[in-house]
Amino acid sequence: MSDCLSADDRSAHANGRAAAPREGLPVANLLALATAGFITVLTEALPAGLLPLMSADLRVTEALIGQLVTIYALGSIVAAIPLVAATRGIGRRRLLIAALAGFVVSNALTTVSPHYALTLAARFVAGMSAGLLWALLAGYASRMVDECLRGRAIAVAMLGVPVAMSVGIPAGTALGAVFGWRIAFAGITLAALALIGWVRLRLPDHPGQPAGSREPVLAVMRLPGVRAVLAVMFAYVLAHNMLYTYIAPFLAGERMGAQVDTVLLVFGVASLAGIALTGAWIGAAQRRLTFASIALFALAALMLGAGAGMAAVYAGVALWGLAFGGAPTLFQTAAAQAAG
Repeated sequence: MSDCLSADDRSAHANGRAAAPREGLPVANLLALATAGFITVLTEALPAGLLPLMSADLRVTEALIGQLVTIYALGSIVAAIPLVAATRGIGRRRLLIAALAGFVVSNALTTVSPHYALTLAARFVAGMSAGLLWALLAGYASRMVDECLRGRAIAVAMLGVPVAMSVGIPAGTALGAVFGWRIAFAGITLAALALIGWVRLRLPDHPGQPAGSREPVLAVMRLPGVRAVLAVMFAYVLAHNMLYTYIAPFLAGERMGAQVDTVLLVFGVASLAGIALTGAWIGAAQRRLTFASIALFALAALMLGAGAGMAAVYAGVALWGLAFGGAPTLFQTAAAQAAG
């Protein structure tokens, strides 16, 4: 049995109660969280693979379809802090179900929407749900395990990110090409519904913070390191989203328009390698891994921007995926540590 205790166990000891022994990682529960992350990333990035189809159906330019990813990110950023502040007293399972319900509603609206404006509004709602989900995911995973396993637990919970990139986006793009883009979003809606049932029946609940123990959000933001971590994370994610959203037009300009699925697959496989390395080394080399992720991403962007041919594009995409795979785990862990 582990010789370190979780936050809940320490609280139990402080109140004179015996802590329940826990061993290893609760893999099934963490995979439920990973599936939530999978749905979140799939909802966010799928328009990037379906740009031409959605543009033709909604009768707007591809640039405007790209803004569906931007408005999603805006909803996530704008809503994250207010929603987290408003929901800190709510149980974690109930909050996760609420976030997933937001994905059900927003993706269902996207599936049936005949108008760009309605689709844009649905995407903003999806972004709000994402902001809530990302804010609770790492903490939820951490509270399932002993303290010494938190890095690995977060890595498993974040596994949905590279899996969505490596499998979900190419599969969704292929599904949309064969059956129509609306079927792809209908599939995400059904997946989110199924996950709500899984979470409701199987995941342990953890209470929110009691009113007297909650740190004001602004006080947390003033803690040393928090703003720096959030600023770097914001810039990293913004750069990634800009590049990923317009990958199809970029490849068309490189005469690789027919290879979008293959390029996304390379990105995803490299992301899986990145998260595997992060999960193995985060405990011993978190800081170095974070700097390596940023440096590799910058190098990948330079390689892609140089436009030196197909080999350079594939090499740049592989480096990009390797850098991005572990980034969510690294930044979430750094933010949690900075916030105490």
